[in-house]
Amino acid sequence: MSDLRRIRTNGKKATPLCLCGWAGDPSGRCRCHPEAILRYRGKISGPLLERIDLHVEVPRLPPAELRPYAPPGESSDVVRARVIRAREVQRQRAGRCNAHLDQSETNAVCRLAPDDQAMLENAIDLLQLSARSMHRILRVARTIADLAGSDVILGPHVAEAIGYRRSERASSGRSA
Repeated sequence: MSDLRRIRTNGKKATPLCLCGWAGDPSGRCRCHPEAILRYRGKISGPLLERIDLHVEVPRLPPAELRPYAPPGESSDVVRARVIRAREVQRQRAGRCNAHLDQSETNAVCRLAPDDQAMLENAIDLLQLSARSMHRILRVARTIADLAGSDVILGPHVAEAIGYRRSERASSGRSA
């Protein structure tokens, strides 16, 4: 019998929205035909996309926002400390970080209030997401709550986690 092990990855994936890379840019530089864009996006595997926890669109920034005198956000040290605290909470709660929880562990540590559960179910129906995607949303919402220092997952945590899945169907050319 072969020795099968679960592979844990911490991969990142950057994908342009079309062949030329300019689809959706406000400059209007993209000259790709809409059908060509859909074909290009359709080549990305749906099962692969649903295994990615965070789907984030990063628009091009105008030069004014790149200036060095822009107001700073949180320092790296502050963010690092918050992440370390959140990971410690996760280890104490389940013995590992949220991303590595299996389905039953996810269900145990990611309980939602009825209104928040209804919001999640509505999003699953509306965005046509799978059960696997639902569990990923729950784990991300639990992580967002941990980063916020919250013992419970609140509606805004669920909404933010859903937002990270919204582009899953759009980026693959599938209907939502």
